[in-house]
Amino acid sequence: MKRKKSVIRWLPQPENHDYPAALSYLGLVYSPRIAKRLVRRLKHAPLMEFKAKDIFRASALPLLPLRNAHVKQDEKRILARRDLSPILLVRDDRRGRVIIADGYHRLCAVYAFDEDAVIPCKIV
Repeated sequence: MKRKKSVIRWLPQPENHDYPAALSYLGLVYSPRIAKRLVRRLKHAPLMEFKAKDIFRASALPLLPLRNAHVKQDEKRILARRDLSPILLVRDDRRGRVIIADGYHRLCAVYAFDEDAVIPCKIV
């Protein structure tokens, strides 16, 4: 069930702690050397915007429910009109997918409010 649309606010840049989180996740998918290189590139990448529904389709990940503790935390941030951090994405050309390096729970929370919401992202 879709929720009433809410104003979703975004920080102008990802938070500093998002990059180590991305490195931790990418280190599971890629070698440590490649993961570090990707995070370095993410730090310098420009912000772009994509709709929540398109990021989900490109990632092929399932939508987590609002009852998920981390998604619930981000839902509370949205309701309190607190800024969310942009999402960090990596293109996986071999699989034709997008890897959500950081921001999966934020994406799920935003989607629950508005699947057409435009989300600022850094993508490499």
